[in-house]
Amino acid sequence: MSSKAIIRLSAIVAGVSWLGTVFTALSILFSKTTGINQGVGDEVPPVLFSLFILSLFTFYKYRIEKAESINFVDLLWKVFVTGLIATIVSLLFQLVLNMLGNTKLAQNLIFLDFIYLSNLGLVAAFLISTFIVWKRLILYQKSRFLLTTWKIFEYSLLISLVFNALPIPTITYVKDIYAGLLVLMGMFLSANMKWVAYLNFKQKWKSILLIALAMFYLGYFSFTLLGAAEDISEQTVDFLDFRGNMFIVALIGFIFIYALFSLLVLLFNLPTSSVFEQKLEEVVNFQKLSQSIQTEQNEERVYEILLESSSNTVFADAAWIEVNDNPKEPVYYTQNINAEEIRQIKFHLEANNIKGILDQGSDKTKNLNRYLSTLKGSSYRSIIAFPIKVKGKQEATLALLKDVSDGFNKENSKIIGTFTNQAGISIENFRLLSEALQNERYLEELKIAKRVQSSLLPAELEDDKDFNIVAFSEAADEVGGDYYDSYRINEHKIALIISDVSGKGTSAAFHMSQMKGVFHSLSQHDMSPKAFLASANKALSNCLDKASFITTSYFVIDTKQKAVEFSRAGHCPTLFYKKSDDEVTYFQNKGLGLGILRNNGFENYIQINSFKYSPGDVIVLYTDGITEAKNGKGDEFGYERLQQVIKRMSQAPADEIQKELINELYAFTGTEAIDDDYTTLIVKFI
Repeated sequence: MSSKAIIRLSAIVAGVSWLGTVFTALSILFSKTTGINQGVGDEVPPVLFSLFILSLFTFYKYRIEKAESINFVDLLWKVFVTGLIATIVSLLFQLVLNMLGNTKLAQNLIFLDFIYLSNLGLVAAFLISTFIVWKRLILYQKSRFLLTTWKIFEYSLLISLVFNALPIPTITYVKDIYAGLLVLMGMFLSANMKWVAYLNFKQKWKSILLIALAMFYLGYFSFTLLGAAEDISEQTVDFLDFRGNMFIVALIGFIFIYALFSLLVLLFNLPTSSVFEQKLEEVVNFQKLSQSIQTEQNEERVYEILLESSSNTVFADAAWIEVNDNPKEPVYYTQNINAEEIRQIKFHLEANNIKGILDQGSDKTKNLNRYLSTLKGSSYRSIIAFPIKVKGKQEATLALLKDVSDGFNKENSKIIGTFTNQAGISIENFRLLSEALQNERYLEELKIAKRVQSSLLPAELEDDKDFNIVAFSEAADEVGGDYYDSYRINEHKIALIISDVSGKGTSAAFHMSQMKGVFHSLSQHDMSPKAFLASANKALSNCLDKASFITTSYFVIDTKQKAVEFSRAGHCPTLFYKKSDDEVTYFQNKGLGLGILRNNGFENYIQINSFKYSPGDVIVLYTDGITEAKNGKGDEFGYERLQQVIKRMSQAPADEIQKELINELYAFTGTEAIDDDYTTLIVKFI
């Protein structure tokens, strides 16, 4: 049966069982108050209410737990919405009671019990949906021990329904011990909050607000139910008293404990940025693979670095790389697994005709993690695999394993996909460099390197109604070390960067690829330009060779504030045309190139500046190849000529300004052969 069918069926059962609970409970109460026997036994309402709880549990289990989204804030939003709806309906009931005042209907025991049962149903729906959300949060980055503990806790909760549904005579202290064990397991599980580390600052604040509201709902519901139960119990004991329902009481306690723990952890984690540390680790691993292009001497070492980096990043329990040179005698690079276990897994996949895992076929299956659940004699239950391609051909396969089902998520897939792509580029360049040593395919190697580098430069830059932006880049050799890019941080902020790597050729191009990885990893965290450059210097210091450095200018345009913040790390001073003053000036803020100073004192050499912009203003970012371009007499193009061109063309659109600047540059040098890379990034505010 499909998930949609199960959701539909469980919703129907929940509705019918709740109506049955209300009808039978009210019938029994009517019989006790009037003496007219309705033929309904006292054991029927608890049984129907337990069925209602089970159907609700199934409904939310498939609707929330089986959903593919793992966005934590979205999960907490589901708790908020469910609680809000339940609270609104409960308040409407209370409003009706207040409007009735001291009328006979407002004091009628059957009417009061109906409202009480309705509130109890709403509370049960809120509690169970919140319980399923808590489960997804607790089991994020799960282990086998955690999964086993959770299953014991979940099944124990469901078993507690037996105490309520069936007239089983129990000794009071046994029931109390059982309830105490549930509380202890709930407290133990509440300590698992790895999901908090993956929230940024803004998401943490949203989570705090949503969890606080969930605790408010919980308090309101508990107070409402407790008050209603006490009012009814003063007149009769023949009603469905939630205070004796171990499942409901245990669920209230567990949800409150986890909400309280989560709130405290989120508050204590606000000053830190754990997610930044995780992203920085991913950047370092990516840089390690990039650096292997220059430092390692063989393909085997690239595979070893890829295996280690991938396993550490996604916390895999085992991994292997299979090189496809000889299908009859494959070469394996392994971690925590041997060749016999690998053959067993491959045979299992082939025997069950499972496509799209190791072969990455066009008929790629969905939910690949579940196919190891039937594998006997192995502790692994999740597998995810990636092809390692060189020149479009699959040369090897990376496979990662975990000992729990559904152990990998979409974020893991994206990270490892980036690693394998970089490894493929590394291996490709190894082979090309080997051929270059023989001087037989040197031109082909440079073309491939240029293709790799050109793919690192953006095909399109971020556009905005406040400004137009254009870029131009021409390398002096087949490949160069100039880099520019843009990134939309949010609706109102766009980051711009221009960088110039010291040196020329492939070495500069590879460092440029590292700069791109750092830019895209850090810019999404909405840092100030000074903080960005400090973090970038820290990340790059571990992978740049001692003789290399990168000059950079980093700008953040805020279209809401009509302002620009920027910092410079040893790069050329930015040119700025102010329309209102009809003046062209250079920003001379201080800065030191990335990788020059490799300690915590780097940020002391970085200055952050800001200014307001108006329509008609122009920003020109460029590399030193522009100002240092020479003519036949040895004269440089210089800063003054650059100012003159921009002022003369200041009223033109950005693309025309760029075209005129490049034409003027080539006319000055008198040749299309250039000694250094030409790169410009022009922003025209409109």
